[in-house]
Amino acid sequence: MWLRPIHNVLSYCLALFLFAYARLAYFTSSIKFVGRKQIDEGSNHIFCGWHLFSPVLCTVFYRPRRHIWMQHPGWLNKHMHVVVRLFRVKVVLGSTGYGGRAAADEITEYLKRGYSTLAFPDAPRGPRCELRDGALHMSLKSGVPIVPIRCWLSKYFELKGWDRKRIPLPFGAIRVEYGEPIEVTEENFDEARERLVDALGMPDELNEELGMRN
Repeated sequence: MWLRPIHNVLSYCLALFLFAYARLAYFTSSIKFVGRKQIDEGSNHIFCGWHLFSPVLCTVFYRPRRHIWMQHPGWLNKHMHVVVRLFRVKVVLGSTGYGGRAAADEITEYLKRGYSTLAFPDAPRGPRCELRDGALHMSLKSGVPIVPIRCWLSKYFELKGWDRKRIPLPFGAIRVEYGEPIEVTEENFDEARERLVDALGMPDELNEELGMRN
């Protein structure tokens, strides 16, 4: 317990650094949004992207409405709780095996009240780019559609963790593509799952397409 004050200070310092870096990447990058016009800004959505793109989505993600995101409750993740709040996003603490179901239920209630959320369906520990059904169940219970998001980065640094997060480097090109909203019902659940997997794509395929699409 005596280490908690030190940890909190370090977490806030790291959070401020990460937030400043995200702003630097945002203002120095050439950012292109594709398919955003098909997203009804008067409605709320469950946005989905692979976990490896979490840094770039925090950097450039367009948020026209109130947002609430789930964050892993571990104390080592304190800096990310602060970063997300700096982006004016409400935080709910929970993850698979750490109160994730209760956190998902809480987010679902916020979705019913008009909030949107950003979900990473292969989090928190993978397997990488392998879809879990949490976002689908939230959509089913709330009636809020899922919007898949794909990202392309011309310049990035790849971390060595299980998800190989891609950190956007300044002065690069970033492309964020919004897919068609996916409605989830009891009758089309399996079909919606297949559509979401196809829409999210695989990272290697996205890399190959970057040069052709920009």
